[in-house]
Amino acid sequence: MNIQNYTFSFESTDSPEQIFETLLNVRSWWSGLYSETIEGQTNQLNSEFTFSAGDGAHYSKQKLIELIPNQKITWLVTDSKLSFLEKPDEWTGTKLCFDMTPKDTHTLVRFTHLGLVPQIECYKACSGAWSQYMQTSLLKLLTISHGQSYL
Repeated sequence: MNIQNYTFSFESTDSPEQIFETLLNVRSWWSGLYSETIEGQTNQLNSEFTFSAGDGAHYSKQKLIELIPNQKITWLVTDSKLSFLEKPDEWTGTKLCFDMTPKDTHTLVRFTHLGLVPQIECYKACSGAWSQYMQTSLLKLLTISHGQSYL
């Protein structure tokens, strides 16, 4: 299977409701690695927040465009400046999506950064950073039975 967008999936014994609330609290999991600053609302439809990290290396602004309780969360990146790239706005127009699906006694969670594909400059560094955030921050907040990154 040829996977283009960066994807990270895991199973949790936590309920979709618990996972949904954790994911909406972006400050709890998209932090702790590169001196991040998150400003704005992250949990209401059409709300916007900014994310800055790495002493100016990364800036992005996200808008919550899809919110299906306990099933799906999608943020659209409306602005970005990744200073370490030739094209610093590579993230602009991409989407950060979480899908939650009940599966027996577990919940399958799939994170996809739509538009973060191997053909763009940021792919290697950004996919590696996403894997770090998922593994070192998000998975510590949830009860995990299995997790893996698809690059």
